[in-house]
This record gives sequence, C-alpha cells and structure tokens, in this order.
Amino acid sequence: MLSRRRNFKKLRTKITKANTIIYRSSQVDCRTCQFKVQCCPNTSFRKIARSIYEESREVARAIAQTSEYEQSRKYRKKVEVLFAHLKRIMKLDRLRLRGLSGARDEFLMAATAQNLRRLAKLKYKPPDFRGAAPA
Repeated sequence: MLSRRRNFKKLRTKITKANTIIYRSSQVDCRTCQFKVQCCPNTSFRKIARSIYEESREVARAIAQTSEYEQSRKYRKKVEVLFAHLKRIMKLDRLRLRGLSGARDEFLMAATAQNLRRLAKLKYKPPDFRGAAPA
C-alpha cells in the first residue's frame, strides 16, 4: 500500500506543540461512511486531536469515581481550610525565620496557636444573662 502523504527529509514527530496527536481519516473512507452527516458534516474528512496525556487522565478519572477518593477529598478540604486560616487570619503568608529549622519552628508555633484558639472556642461558654433579673 502506497502512502500518499508527503515524505519529509527530516523525520517529524506526530506530536504537536500543544502536546496532542492529530488523527486524520482519509477522504475516501469518509465519503463512503453512512455516519458522515453526523460525524463531520462541514468537512471532507474526520480529524481528532488527542492529548499525549490522555491515558493518565483516564486513570485519574477512574480514580475520581471511587469512594476512597471522595473520602480523601473531605479530609483534604478540612486541612486546606486550616492552611487558608493560617495564611489569611494569622498572617502566615510568608515565613520570616531563616532555614528549615526556623521555618519548622515558626509553622509549629502558628499551628499551636491555631489549635489553642479552636480549643478555646470549643470549651468557652458565655454566661447566660437571660435568666438573671434586672437590677
């Protein structure tokens, strides 16, 4: 079978700059196909672009359908809310101490303060003034 495609002097890869592989059908095949009107009504042949990472995306989509993934999303949301609180409320948007040990110490101090705030909110009950008589 002869290929009617152009022969390049320098071999080219089929991967485009957008990291896709473009699959093209021949006009002969499309002309005789019964689904041509539905498939490609405005062109003479079918052209499909598929990412080179599509297999990895399919694996990720399959994982996203599991119950374990849903549970991990719930856990992750809880943790990310705490990190957002550290960054916005407690002004830990950047670390001020140098080195790994300084960063570790600063983060542990902020996390400890955050945990103490949460503990105080859980344990503290404001006094009930509704039952007291006015003086």
